[in-house]
Amino acid sequence: MTFDSVYQYNFPTTIRFGAGSSKELGDYLIKNKISKPLIVTDGTVAQLGFFKDIVKALETKKISVTVFSDIHKNPVKSDVYKGTDIYDANKRDAIIGIGGGAAIDVARAIVLRVNHREDLFKYDDLIGGDVYVTNDVPHFITIPTTAGTGSEVGRSAIIADDETHQKKILFSPKLLAKIVFADPQLTMELPPFITAATGMDALTHNMEAYLAKMPHPMCEGIALEGIWLIHQSLEGAVRRPDLESRSKMLIASLMGAVAFQKGLGVVHSLAHPLSSLLDTHHGLANAVNIPYGMEFNIEGCEGKFKRIARTLELKEETGKAVVDYLFTLNSKINIPNRLREIGVKQEHVETLADLAFADFAHPNNPKPVKRDDFRQLYSTAL
Repeated sequence: MTFDSVYQYNFPTTIRFGAGSSKELGDYLIKNKISKPLIVTDGTVAQLGFFKDIVKALETKKISVTVFSDIHKNPVKSDVYKGTDIYDANKRDAIIGIGGGAAIDVARAIVLRVNHREDLFKYDDLIGGDVYVTNDVPHFITIPTTAGTGSEVGRSAIIADDETHQKKILFSPKLLAKIVFADPQLTMELPPFITAATGMDALTHNMEAYLAKMPHPMCEGIALEGIWLIHQSLEGAVRRPDLESRSKMLIASLMGAVAFQKGLGVVHSLAHPLSSLLDTHHGLANAVNIPYGMEFNIEGCEGKFKRIARTLELKEETGKAVVDYLFTLNSKINIPNRLREIGVKQEHVETLADLAFADFAHPNNPKPVKRDDFRQLYSTAL
C-alpha cells in the first residue's frame, strides 16, 4: 500500500482514502447539486489553517458555507438543538462533519433531527428508538481529523443528557455518511497528546470489539488487523509523525469503528462516566482504563488474549503480557497509568460506579460486570 495517493474502497460506505482526498470535497458537492452545506466542527478545528482552506476552497466554487462549532468536547443534547436551529435559519441542504468524534457525533445527530423533531432521546437505540427514524435525512459527508473514534464510518451518535450526564445512543443505518474523505494529511499536525489519546481510543475499540461476546467473525478479523496497525504505528505517530504512521493510524481507527458494531465492553463503561461527570477527554479516559479492564477480562478469555498477544508480537502469549504491554505503551506515549493523575478522587468512585453500571457498553463484555466490579476497578486504577 502506498500512502501518497488517493484510492477508494466501499466498506461500510464509500471511502476516499489518502493524502489530499479532502480536496475533492468541492467537486463532490457540485456533482451532487449541493450548494448550501452546514459544516459542523469544534471550536479548535474551526481555527486551524486546513479548515479555513477547506471553507475558502468551497467558497471559491460558489458554494455557500455556514459553520457551526459551538459544541462541548463531550457532546450534549443542547449542542444538537443549537446546530439544528442554525441549519434551519440558514436554509442548508446538506451536513458535513469535520473533526474528531465529538464534532462528527453532533453532525450525525443534527442529520437525524432535521426531519425528526420529537424529543431527541425518543430515538435512543437503547429503548428501541431506532424504529422511529422513518423520515429522509439530509445528505451527510464526514471528514475525520483525528485517528480515534472512527465516527466517520459509524451509524450512531453518542450524545449526553445536559442534566443527568447519562449518554444516549442515536442509531440508524440512515445516519451512515454517503461518503468519507479520509485524508491523513489533516492529522499531521495533531499535538502529541491528542495523537496518543485518540490512538489509544482506536486501540480500545479494536480490542474490545475482538473480545465482545456477540459472535461476528468478520469484525474479529478486522479488529485484529486494526490492533496490528496500531502496534506498528502509534508510538511513531506520537513521537516522529510521518505520512505512513498517520495513514496507518487513520486506517486502524476506521477499522475499529467498523469492528465495534460487534460490541464494546467494560473499558468503555469505565471511560464514559469520566467524560460525563468530570469532562475527561474520551480517548484519555479509555487509555488510562484499558489495562485494568483488559486484566479483568483475562479469566475465561485466555484463548483470545493469546491471539492478541501474537498479533502484538509479544514473547509471552498471555493475557498478563498484553496488560503489561498496555501499561508500557501508555508510558511510552506519555499517558498516565493512574486515574488520580487525570483528576479522579476517591470521593468520585461511588458515583462513577453507579454511572458505569448504568452504561450501555458492558452488557457486551465477554464476562458479566457487577456494580461492585466497577467500584473495585476504579479503586484499583486510582
